[in-house]
Amino acid sequence: MQTEIEHLFDHQPSAYTAEHFDLFYQFKRKLNSGEVRAAEPDALAKNGWRATPWVKKGILLGFRMGTIVDMSIDHSRQPFFDKATYPVRQFGANEAVRIVPGGSSIRDGCYVGRGVTCMPPMFINVGAYVGDNTMIDSHALVGSCAQIGTHCHISAAAQIGGVLEPVGAMPVIVENHAMIGGNCGVYEGTIVKERAVLGSGVILTRSTPVYDLVRGEVLNATDEDPLVIPEGAVVVAGSRPVSRGQGKEWGISLYTPVIVKYRDSKTDARVQLEDLLR
Repeated sequence: MQTEIEHLFDHQPSAYTAEHFDLFYQFKRKLNSGEVRAAEPDALAKNGWRATPWVKKGILLGFRMGTIVDMSIDHSRQPFFDKATYPVRQFGANEAVRIVPGGSSIRDGCYVGRGVTCMPPMFINVGAYVGDNTMIDSHALVGSCAQIGTHCHISAAAQIGGVLEPVGAMPVIVENHAMIGGNCGVYEGTIVKERAVLGSGVILTRSTPVYDLVRGEVLNATDEDPLVIPEGAVVVAGSRPVSRGQGKEWGISLYTPVIVKYRDSKTDARVQLEDLLR
C-alpha cells in the first residue's frame, strides 16, 4: 500500500479511477483501525518516535481526490460542505467510544480507542490517533495527525496542534497517562512524554524555552529535534524578566513555561481521572 500511495501522490493522474478511490478507502480504513499512523513509537529514535511521511501523503491524497459535497443534516437550518472523502466518522456502540450529545465532531480517517470519552463540543481531525481510555474535554482540539496516548486527559479548551505539511514533519505527541490542563496549547511537533502534567494555560512551541528548576537546565527545540517535555514533569506557566534595553527599563516580563517538580503521589491524586464517570 505504501508504494501505491506514494506513486499516486507523486504522479497525479488526469482523472482518478475507481481503483484509485478503492486504494484510498482501504488506506482510510487502516487509519481508522490504527494499523497505520502518521507517527509511530521507535525505540531506536532519539526521542522515541518517528514520522511516517507516506501516511501523510495518503491523507493529503484524500483532499486532492475529494470533491466538495453537501454534508448538511438539515441544509435549510445549518448547511455543511466538505470534501466527500472526509465525512464525519461513523461509530457503533460496540466500539465503546462515548460521544456525549452536544455538537462534537470526529472526522473520518482517525483512530479513537476503546473507552475514549468525548465531551461536547470537541473536534478530532483526520490522521489523529487517540489511545484507549483518554478523555477529550469540552472545546478541546486534537489536530490533524496528532498522536495521543492511553489514559490521557485533554482538558477543556486545550489545543493539540496538527500538521500535514511538510510530510516529514513530526506531529505533536502526547504519551500515555499525560495530563494537558485547560487552555493549554501544544504545537509544532512538541513531544510530551509519559505522565507529564501541563498546568492550565501552558503554551509549548518550537520557539518556547522551558526552564527546568529541578534539574537546572533549559529545554529547547533545535533545527533537527522538537521540544521534549520529560517524563513525569509538572509544567506551569511562568515568566522571566527582560534583562536589557527598554524592556528592562519598563519592567516587562515574558511568558515562559517552567518545570516546578516531577510527578509524585500527591500529583497523581490531584490529576487522576474520574474513573467512576467512565
